[in-house]
Amino acid sequence: MKTNIKQKIKRTGLGLALALALLMPAGAACQGMPVYDNTNFISFMKSLVESAKQTSNLMQTVKFLKQQKENIDKVNNVIKQLKAVKELAENNQRLYQVVQGDLRDILNSPFIKPDEVTRISDSFDAILENSVAAMEYIDQILSSDNMKMTDAERAAVLKEKELESKEMVAEIEAKTRRYREIISFREMQHKINNRETDY
Repeated sequence: MKTNIKQKIKRTGLGLALALALLMPAGAACQGMPVYDNTNFISFMKSLVESAKQTSNLMQTVKFLKQQKENIDKVNNVIKQLKAVKELAENNQRLYQVVQGDLRDILNSPFIKPDEVTRISDSFDAILENSVAAMEYIDQILSSDNMKMTDAERAAVLKEKELESKEMVAEIEAKTRRYREIISFREMQHKINNRETDY
């Protein structure tokens, strides 16, 4: 009887286990070792490696572009400096032409008084000395390593000197115009005062 009961318990337990196994959902019954699809895993790793290569190439491209931007900025600063120096040279050339031609005509005019000659020549001479000093300073900036300046700072100083040079040209042209007007006024006054009367 004991064996019979044991056999019945075994059969009932085995039947219950079998019924549970058949009645359980498929997800719960199939849990165990995971199944890997090696082809998907390998292609995933290949795409990961390729992505890393592309990122590395992209970083190198960014670094290269930054260097090129810096080079372009340097070239732009040099071009600005060259334009400023060219403009300064043209302004100084204009100053000297005014002094050589117009000032000589003004000083040789019979309508300029002797005491005015020194005052006129001193005012023009002061402008020319300022121009020469500015050119010497610019030469020192461009050729000396003692003045630690970046290209941008050097370009800013040259632009400032260029504006000063334009102001000097404007000043010398205004003085020339003013003295010519004085000469023409005195010439007209002389003609009026010395006209011949026919009465």
